[in-house]
Amino acid sequence: MTVREALLVLADGTTFEGEAIGHEPDGGFTTGEVVFNTALTGYQEIISDPSYAGQIITFTYPHIGNYGVTAADDEAPVPHARGVIIRDLARRRSSWRSEHDLDGYLRSHGVAGIAGIDTRRLTRHLRDSGAMPGAFGIADQATITAAAAAASSTDGIDMVSTVTCASPYTVGHGPKRVVAYDYGIKRTILRHLGELAVVEVVPANTPADEVLARKPDGVFLSNGPGDPSAVADAPDIIRELLGQVPVFGICLGHQLLATAIGGTTVKLPFGHHGGNHPVRREENGTIEVTSQNHNFAVDEASIAGRAVVSHRNLNDGVVEGIRCLDVPAFGVQYHPEAGPGPHDARYLFDVFDQLMDDHR
Repeated sequence: MTVREALLVLADGTTFEGEAIGHEPDGGFTTGEVVFNTALTGYQEIISDPSYAGQIITFTYPHIGNYGVTAADDEAPVPHARGVIIRDLARRRSSWRSEHDLDGYLRSHGVAGIAGIDTRRLTRHLRDSGAMPGAFGIADQATITAAAAAASSTDGIDMVSTVTCASPYTVGHGPKRVVAYDYGIKRTILRHLGELAVVEVVPANTPADEVLARKPDGVFLSNGPGDPSAVADAPDIIRELLGQVPVFGICLGHQLLATAIGGTTVKLPFGHHGGNHPVRREENGTIEVTSQNHNFAVDEASIAGRAVVSHRNLNDGVVEGIRCLDVPAFGVQYHPEAGPGPHDARYLFDVFDQLMDDHR
């Protein structure tokens, strides 16, 4: 394979040398917000998670691509991540499930990548300085440096409109009826919900009265990318649903639920991205190891009197779950469906199922 020398430049001018992999973008470079993910496996699910729209993913695990890719592991029809940064791209794929190699997967989906990067140094830099825009590619250094300086973060940008479905569709076979708002929903979430109900997935801007007209047993608010404050219509829509039907939110859906009851969100320095975050369930003190992918979090003080904190991150104390006090609604910041990650928190789908039973 021909080696294509490439550069990665962050917005603050920090520069890394590497080799281009995957798709070669127009102009010879790609821009986005650079974040890091600490998961040891599941690179395909991570790359195809719509929540990474607008971002460039740095994998802290050094060897990526060793078990190839398979269509069954895609979390969306196409990836929305701007690019990937890795230490070593595996030369061979070894898995009975493998259908293609990772480099070919990136090429076929138009996702650029850069390998040979000292990802330990890069991760330490992002940890100390915070997630920041950057650019990488095979263009000359001056061009990539200028692109990095001009690149934007995800702050204040509505990324949901770029990933939500264009029209409603139905999945699942369970006995109940659930309407799921698609802010960038993962297929693994739909598989779990589909065991509970027939799930009607609707675009992010679907009015509340249209949802209630479907007479659902519950409404689900999905994960998704970007800044929750930029998803302008969602809080008003959710506010009209609260008290009418049980509501369950995950990740961005959890943030939008908090916003709908008067809460606010803050951007974390470098976010939570990985499959190994410890979370305490406040009602009984049990610890869950969780899968996470978010740059923003709910400000605890802003929900006082409206909701209680049900789960808390043990690394930094961030709110990881809320339960509304006056309406049947709850949300979690992390990903109980995993995909990839541990299964400690899958019981939350049963909690949603019981909540719907209690309010039928």
